[in-house]
Amino acid sequence: MLAAMPLEERDRWRADLRLVQAEVEAGVVAGTARSQRNVWLTWLEFCASLSIDPWLQSLRDPIPLLQVFARRVRTGELSLSGSPVLSRTPEAYVRAIGQTFARVGAADPRLNHHGDVDFRLTRQYSSYKKTDPPPTRVKPIPLALLHHVFHWATVLNLTNCQQRTMIGNLIYLAFFFLLRPGEYCFSSEDAFHPFRLCDVGLYIGARHIDIFAEPEANLWAATSCTLMFSTQKNGTRGEIIGHARSGALHACPVTCIIRLILHARQNNAPPTLPLCAIKVNNTWQLVTSPQITGGLRLQVAIHGFQFGLVPADISAKSLRASGAMALLLGGIDADRIKLVGRWKTDEMLRYLHAQAEPVMRMFSRAMLAGGDYVLLPALPELPPLP
Repeated sequence: MLAAMPLEERDRWRADLRLVQAEVEAGVVAGTARSQRNVWLTWLEFCASLSIDPWLQSLRDPIPLLQVFARRVRTGELSLSGSPVLSRTPEAYVRAIGQTFARVGAADPRLNHHGDVDFRLTRQYSSYKKTDPPPTRVKPIPLALLHHVFHWATVLNLTNCQQRTMIGNLIYLAFFFLLRPGEYCFSSEDAFHPFRLCDVGLYIGARHIDIFAEPEANLWAATSCTLMFSTQKNGTRGEIIGHARSGALHACPVTCIIRLILHARQNNAPPTLPLCAIKVNNTWQLVTSPQITGGLRLQVAIHGFQFGLVPADISAKSLRASGAMALLLGGIDADRIKLVGRWKTDEMLRYLHAQAEPVMRMFSRAMLAGGDYVLLPALPELPPLP
């Protein structure tokens, strides 16, 4: 095709094709694209060590090769970390190989003629899952413990450390809006799509407040607040989620948002600045996920015994689970919890711990009441048809 093109059109074609490839990569978050590139480089080295064409054109059945690749990833020989990995990682590596094939228009070698992942691979992944250790999940943090964190970050903040003050505000923001770390602070482990000043809305009744221009008194008069989704995970672009005042002075989504806005205004922040930014020595810095985790664990070390928690139980990820648990115990149904948390499946249930005492408080009584029943007798067997 290129040979028949005029020279100038051939150069334009190649330039556009490079841009298209960049656009395809931009269809996923930067971290995912970078990981897929590294997996492909690992695949090239693996195939080169076996003197096999990485595009598998000479293989009638590529599945055994993919299986050996997956196993060496599992053992750590080919994993990017160099250490043994859990079951989902070999599956992700092989998926990345298949997607690279598909991206250039080649057939995905993982798939059979029905378009399903080959049985041999799925059974191999299944065997890995059976030998994985039990999953570790962060636990939700009771609201009373978050109050301790806020008190430490503000009232006990005798040096007026901006980082501590920001941690105090961010924990309430994440709790009320059920946010992932990469949405409310900088996280290297989570896709970083932070909410920004321009994503925030404040309202007095139905009237929208200009958060950059209106007097401070009007901000404090706000009765509700909103966050607008742009590139956040599982959010519909342009969709808005909001909260009214909680009735508490500090533990309130509206007053939390106001405090963040005032901090930004006092430092002449641009509208696109992440909410987690603080100004230190005339330079904007982002509060990080490890800093949030450190503040939380410090207070868990002091007060956690009252709530059945130790520092290792929680992290910055706990705040999303904390908000979901609070909604559950507040009598909010699962469908509305999924709506607020932008869960599109029942994965939400992984965040809700059945050992929370209020959840199981009435279980035995309910089972006594619900377990008292009589089964209807089976219908008599009918004679066979003539």
